[in-house]
Amino acid sequence: MRLPPLRFKPILKPRAWGGDRFPRPAGRGDQGDVIGESWTLADLPASIADGRSVVEEGPMAGRSLHEILEATPDALLGSASPANSGRFPMLVKILDAAENLSVQVHPTPRYVEDHPDAAVKTESWFVLEAAPGAVVYRGLRSGVDADTLRTAIGRKDGVLDLLVTLPVTPGACIHLPSGTCHALGADIRLIEIQTPSDTTFRVWDWNRDDPGRPLHLEAAMDCIDFDASSSSLPPLTRLAELPAVEAGGGRRRRVCTAAEFTIDHLDLDAGTWNLTTGSTPTVLVGIEGALSVVDAAGDRARLGPEDTVLVPASCEKPRIRCDGPGRLLSVEIPAIPGVLLA
Repeated sequence: MRLPPLRFKPILKPRAWGGDRFPRPAGRGDQGDVIGESWTLADLPASIADGRSVVEEGPMAGRSLHEILEATPDALLGSASPANSGRFPMLVKILDAAENLSVQVHPTPRYVEDHPDAAVKTESWFVLEAAPGAVVYRGLRSGVDADTLRTAIGRKDGVLDLLVTLPVTPGACIHLPSGTCHALGADIRLIEIQTPSDTTFRVWDWNRDDPGRPLHLEAAMDCIDFDASSSSLPPLTRLAELPAVEAGGGRRRRVCTAAEFTIDHLDLDAGTWNLTTGSTPTVLVGIEGALSVVDAAGDRARLGPEDTVLVPASCEKPRIRCDGPGRLLSVEIPAIPGVLLA
């Protein structure tokens, strides 16, 4: 069986820090909520409200990603492995932060071994918009240990002095392995590519004192990598500084290479661009331009700004059509059993 390209309905998520600039189609999101996230590809446990994407258009419209995976796992995944829970091995979000997000950390493989209800979460951020002076916080400064961090949490702004601050502009990509203490700063809009988990442990929340946003200090301390500098991956790449590979009217730049996924930025001219795929699914996220993804049967999925299209492993001869110049992210899932956990 061959599957067509799949675009999903966005799932809008209220957040205290949200910038609230997402379009709200009828029936999606309470008009009184402040929206901070749009989940554009998700297959989380049924216990998580609105955690499963539904196809927006085409021959599979109305079916959830989870249903498609259960019915046709080989056609969807090819040689890729599902998450350990049997779900799709990736979660894609658009984040719109008007205020700072909490300082937080996500579960590590070691933590999950002892807490099977948790799931590993490694993620990468690709910045779409950033106000002048915008920053992200990634990792702890050299020499910071658990005792130092606990003491700082008790002071009003003490945690900020312990974090590594990175100025960001559009085109920056920040990689956050599980166990990395981090925070997204205010006035940033970005694409988040991650393993399929929504488990977050808050370390500090900018003194919001919101009962609905508790801290999770003991779990966080169990997960934080106090030597995150040992990672071989760069903490941040900048698109303008990366070499481009020219191919058939397009320019490809690799912005992130991790065990869980790779992320390429594609800058395409007007016309039709053959999408080179392997034996695993490809996930495309639109950044700019009027684009669409078409397969050999003529099935089409829109790929506008902030749309996500899943190209199944079995999709035949997928092509990207560009009405004009366009930009997007292309995310590859590796054929490595077990690496995505969750």
